[in-house]
Amino acid sequence: MQTFIKSSYINCDVKSLFDFHIDTNNLQKITPNDTKVELLTKDFKPLVSQILKIKATKYFIPMNWEVKIEKIDEPNLLVDLALKSPFSFWEHKHIFIKHGNMSELKDIVTFKMPFGFIGKLLEIFVIKDLQKMFDFRHKITKEILEKEKI
Repeated sequence: MQTFIKSSYINCDVKSLFDFHIDTNNLQKITPNDTKVELLTKDFKPLVSQILKIKATKYFIPMNWEVKIEKIDEPNLLVDLALKSPFSFWEHKHIFIKHGNMSELKDIVTFKMPFGFIGKLLEIFVIKDLQKMFDFRHKITKEILEKEKI
């Protein structure tokens, strides 16, 4: 298992940060341009045990994901677990922490590659891709939420 962590501070209240992430329509806004995301589950309401179906296309390769909402602790935590994905295991914790007038956005992704030893060799590329993706997500989230505050 590998763990990837990305954290940043955003000048907004923690409830706004939570609400932004609980709205699955925002997923497309915070996805890098090299990846196309299609929500296959229409009018999804994130509740514990609900499953969201997503089609992500990167490098012209479509990947279907089924993500189950494992835990919601409003306004501080959202945990999703991939039931179907390109990974043997994928858990994503979205953590939202109030720090005075700022909020910390912290993503913790725990994953396991498929294909044993070969998958292990590919981990470095996955970690680099996660870094790029979450750098983008945090940057866009910050831009959107700080702009709304003005």
